[in-house]
Amino acid sequence: MQRPRKRFGQNFLVDANTIHDLVKAIDPKAGDALLEIGPGRGALTQPLLHKVRRLEVVEIDRDLIQHLQKLDAGEHQLLVHQCDVLQFDFSADGIHRRVVGNLPYNISTPLLFHLLDHLEYIQDMHFMLQKEVVDRMCASVGDRAWGRLSVMLQSKCETQKLFEISADKFSPAPKVTSGFVRLKPLQAARLTPTLEADFARVVKTAFAHPRKTLANNLKSMLDSAALANLGIDPAMRPQQLDIDAFRTIARAIGK
Repeated sequence: MQRPRKRFGQNFLVDANTIHDLVKAIDPKAGDALLEIGPGRGALTQPLLHKVRRLEVVEIDRDLIQHLQKLDAGEHQLLVHQCDVLQFDFSADGIHRRVVGNLPYNISTPLLFHLLDHLEYIQDMHFMLQKEVVDRMCASVGDRAWGRLSVMLQSKCETQKLFEISADKFSPAPKVTSGFVRLKPLQAARLTPTLEADFARVVKTAFAHPRKTLANNLKSMLDSAALANLGIDPAMRPQQLDIDAFRTIARAIGK
């Protein structure tokens, strides 16, 4: 069996009870268009494959792909994409997928932003991630974990932390606890397409220095008086602003 490769951020799930809990939470149906990111040795792939008629996996490690192609698929179809998932176009074929996976810690945040760009073709997402990242994804305004990732994800998705997974459930054991999270695209969009770029720019700029005030962080966009005219205290920190406030600022700079 291939050893995990550090350069790919590989930590393979090996605990049978945890795998059972993951499959139960995902609740795959036979007709689902299911895609797994980072299947590794196939610990989750095999039980998912037996639940759906067709399963896609995205794996960058060529040696692992050889192992995956030997899995017992029975009458089910396993389609393997050998590529970097950050380059995978989720919208290319027009399929509306359910996406699952044990996301490599070293690319988890850029991958989540990549998925946001293809959200209209995604039904829902279930991911194992570093607990700290899951806490940021699911944070509420005012929390210490409330930040750019929280705002950007929750502007487009419902986020729900399902449970935590201890390090000893993986091989090799990572130095952190993991979390399992569910994301569902919002049925009613909170952002118009024309507002998205300005919204993303405001959020990124505001959280570039989280301990500084909005007046300091956003001075290249709006001065203190302009923020006050929007009903936003320029002395506030970015952690104190909810999504609607960021949207208000984005509209102002768009004008």
